[in-house]
Amino acid sequence: MTQSQMATVLDGLTSKKGAMLLVPAILLVGAALAVGKNGHPLEARPAEASTAAEVTTTATVPEKPSGGAVFSTSQRKAVEAIIKDYLLNNPELMLEVNNVLEAKMDKIQSERMAVAVKENAAELFRPTASPVAGNAKGDVTVIEFFDYNCGYCKKAFTDLAQVIEKDKQVKVVLKEFPILSKGSEEASRVALAARLQGKYWEFHRSMLESQGQANEAAALRVAEKLGLDMTRLKKDMASPEVKKEIDDTRKLASKMGIQGTPHFIVGERIIPGAPENLAELLSKNVAEVRKEGCKVC
Repeated sequence: MTQSQMATVLDGLTSKKGAMLLVPAILLVGAALAVGKNGHPLEARPAEASTAAEVTTTATVPEKPSGGAVFSTSQRKAVEAIIKDYLLNNPELMLEVNNVLEAKMDKIQSERMAVAVKENAAELFRPTASPVAGNAKGDVTVIEFFDYNCGYCKKAFTDLAQVIEKDKQVKVVLKEFPILSKGSEEASRVALAARLQGKYWEFHRSMLESQGQANEAAALRVAEKLGLDMTRLKKDMASPEVKKEIDDTRKLASKMGIQGTPHFIVGERIIPGAPENLAELLSKNVAEVRKEGCKVC
């Protein structure tokens, strides 16, 4: 398995959905090992529950496991029945195991991301071509990977704008990460071209506050309303500089293991998605980084 394939598998396993899917398997394997460790109780227990006469008249030679198997077919079916019955009667165990597993997976993911942030600090915190909002010389940097066709990115924009408005010392690096459609990349090209005319934030806000599909036509309408030089804009959209920024962001996201949007980074802290209390989380993380400092920024 290649390093890229292994990273994909780990990302899947460390996701909440992956954790939930692992729970039943872990419970089954654990129960099977527990039974196997104590020998074959299925062979011994009938004598405990039967009278001496019943044992004498009904006892049979236990079925031997075939080949190198731990259990015979009948034993395996009996174990499966016991496990199924126990889980059906104690469904809360699934939730308990899932919570523990999820916490462990989150810790693993956070540790992996912390290493990735450190290894790619220059591209993240000190980019030369990425758009910047807020205070360009701010003391704490917030980074967002986003896509104009991402509904959660639209939702997150209100919270991010709120943080920028309230905290005048925050620097926000916006990473154009068009992964959802061709239209997403078209909109990103227009956005980066608008940056060359000093209108990135205005364009960015208008696109994320607008309804409907983001594509070239929609993006050009927004640019025109903002009074941009459309001839220059269309030329810049096809420039090597614009293409390089999008390509570099995709490569960076791949190295970071980022596969979805929005994705926020504050120092070494990660906020995937758009939680209901995003503004609060961003402000809290910014305050912590400001107080404790950032080792990798």
